[in-house]
Amino acid sequence: DVQLVESGGGSVQAGGSLRLSCEASQLMYTKYCMAWFRQTPGKEREGVAAMHTDGQTVYRDSVKGRFTIAQDTAKRTLYLQMNSLTPEDTGMYYCALGGGYCYTSRLLTEIEYTDWGQGTQVTVS
Repeated sequence: DVQLVESGGGSVQAGGSLRLSCEASQLMYTKYCMAWFRQTPGKEREGVAAMHTDGQTVYRDSVKGRFTIAQDTAKRTLYLQMNSLTPEDTGMYYCALGGGYCYTSRLLTEIEYTDWGQGTQVTVS
């Protein structure tokens, strides 16, 4: 099984920045997609940003221009740079991995992903 370990969460004031990291214990697939999701109490988990090894990246409308997803394949690490944070960005952020072909239209949906991290909390006040 793949283990995904997130880090980098914390508390920050509105307008601030954070960079989340997600390290995978292994990447067995030649093609795969990875994503960041977030969840707040009482709400469903929502896709924030995703990428595929074919070069595609997608973002939730509310984070476009503020968040950037990137990967360092040598370190097996996925990043999410978050700038201009607002209180609406508060939540538990999860990293996810899906092996093989991933449908572009579903990159921000949970169905594309089989492995999940434990999450890292982001609080913006």
